Amino acid sequence: MSELKRIDPRGPRFGAAITSVLALIAFAQSQQTYLFGAPWIVLLFVLFAWSVFSPKSHPYGLIFQKFVRPRLASPKELEDPRPPQFAQKVGFGFSILGVIGVLFAPILIPISAAFIFIAAFLNAFFGLCLGCQMYLGLRRIGIIRS
Repeated sequence: MSELKRIDPRGPRFGAAITSVLALIAFAQSQQTYLFGAPWIVLLFVLFAWSVFSPKSHPYGLIFQKFVRPRLASPKELEDPRPPQFAQKVGFGFSILGVIGVLFAPILIPISAAFIFIAAFLNAFFGLCLGCQMYLGLRRIGIIRS
């Protein structure tokens, strides 16, 4: 297995901060009428799809690399990119649930937005990545292999 390029852990946290704001807007808008949250949940779907299928060109990463990272001191340590990538796939799954809500069951829009918000908020502001923890747990019990 080739050596993985390790990442600055502040990059995913930066993206999670933006995602938490978008998810909170989706949730709040869906409280007025479910479909007010629809454009926001679709935006989250597009952003999660982008992060899963083309992470190197994702705008959060590009903004972090070009504008934020140069203003920060070097990170104390770098991390394995696989847990955050898995976390993005989990977020993508919740955004799919929200899009299903847009199409068939509007009650799923605020539920999806709430789950995305909670996970993104915990990552951005406390450094607790729920998807990363899921990845590590699944790897520990052998469901995910290195």
